[in-house]
Amino acid sequence: MDISTQNTDAPPPTPPISDATQKRAERGATRPGDRVFLALSRGSGILLLVIMAAIAVFLTYRASLALSKNEGNFLTTFEWNTNLVPPVFGIAVLAFGTVVSAIIAMALAVPVAVGIALFITHYAPRKLGGPIAYVIDLLAAVPSIVYGLWGAIVLVPHMTGLFGWLDHYFGWTGIFEWQGGAPRSMLTVGILLAIMILPIITNVSREVFRQAPQMHQEAALALGATRWEVIRMSVLPFGRSGVISASMLGLGRALGETMAVATVLSPTFEINASLLDPGGGTFAQNIASKFNEANEFGQDALIASGLVLFVITLLVNGAARYIINRRKEYSGANA
Repeated sequence: MDISTQNTDAPPPTPPISDATQKRAERGATRPGDRVFLALSRGSGILLLVIMAAIAVFLTYRASLALSKNEGNFLTTFEWNTNLVPPVFGIAVLAFGTVVSAIIAMALAVPVAVGIALFITHYAPRKLGGPIAYVIDLLAAVPSIVYGLWGAIVLVPHMTGLFGWLDHYFGWTGIFEWQGGAPRSMLTVGILLAIMILPIITNVSREVFRQAPQMHQEAALALGATRWEVIRMSVLPFGRSGVISASMLGLGRALGETMAVATVLSPTFEINASLLDPGGGTFAQNIASKFNEANEFGQDALIASGLVLFVITLLVNGAARYIINRRKEYSGANA
């Protein structure tokens, strides 16, 4: 039999694939629609980086104009007076108030948020957990000014009893000593911020706990573990990094909150050891309250403080992203 006749039904040889075509296939960009979507996605990412860089350049330039004429130490001066000749201003009081209010908010919000997330995912029946989760989602959509108005009208008047109790039993520490007056202090600000960041931490923690491996939980139950032991040995270790990243996202909002803090706090631009007396201030609150009344140099000085807040916020969000990338197990479906 002729060999050429045997090979008549064989498929034609496949043409070689170029390296560029293979790379496009690996990226999923072989069709025109895929290539357009890839270009738009890449352009969006580049545009975001350009915007962030433009903001950083603007803040740095305007801050340098103010810092070059500042007669005080920008980091350690306990004064903010840009109308003097020469001007003297510093962020020591603002940094203290921002950090203290954020610490109070985190100390109050994180345990409550984790408890709510565990209750919704592992204790509450579906008919009850669904509405609770929906209400938590609604809290995240409330504007900051609404929280501020509620804090000034409702929260501040009702803090008098708590302040008196803390002063009576813990005033000897100095931290909870109260001299009287309206309770517009760092503790009130911290409580309000805790309420505001509670939905963020709760929602992220809830989604992380839902991704805990189901087989691990069922195996622990089969071995006789209680529900709390299952949560302690399986759910919490799995979701630890997720809770940390959620907390840092909440911290980012607490650090940059403006209107709510400005509505509740009565700043005196001095540092008080007691959390119950007025004093201090935050970066965002100081910018919001003084920007309209400031001259051009005063605005540059406020922008310099905004640059510090910008850097702090970037560091906080970068740390959260780093923690998320370290643990990607909870990004998949339940096992």
